[in-house]
Amino acid sequence: MKGGAAGGGYSQVVPMEDINLHFTGDFNAVEKANNFLSALIDNNIQSKTNNLNIDPRTILWKRVIDMNDRSLREITIGLGGTSNGVPRQDGFNITPASEVMAILCMASNLDNLKHRLGNIFIGFTFDNKPVFARDLKAENAMAILLKDAIKPNLVQTLEGNPAIIHGGPFANIA
Repeated sequence: MKGGAAGGGYSQVVPMEDINLHFTGDFNAVEKANNFLSALIDNNIQSKTNNLNIDPRTILWKRVIDMNDRSLREITIGLGGTSNGVPRQDGFNITPASEVMAILCMASNLDNLKHRLGNIFIGFTFDNKPVFARDLKAENAMAILLKDAIKPNLVQTLEGNPAIIHGGPFANIA
């Protein structure tokens, strides 16, 4: 039997309403880490020092928000003058479908998490060289934001059996 992100039948885990709504703050941590990288990308494009020469037209990295708002899927940012960044196309994904959430779920420990975060592909330079999160030195700060979210959560089933949940709403119940 299916139901929510908390199982079904007697395999449901409780407290179901808390698990489905901001259970441990993992979504908040994923959003912060993801959007931190977005800010670093935009700051690097805007900055004259330590500029990686990122071509804004090639950036694939999107911001995330825990809301399915179709109007935010494709947006234009950086409007309003030079102090507001470089105009470019961007957009939002929903938090549970983000690459950071997938990385968090796949990481085996904090070092592995840092390595995976550093391997996030951002886009290309004007010289057509790939740019990764590690080039912006983002992986350590992102991992710090996710340090508690990587830990599994102990809950119980309706029958009172222990269950471990890890990884947002698409949690695996063990």
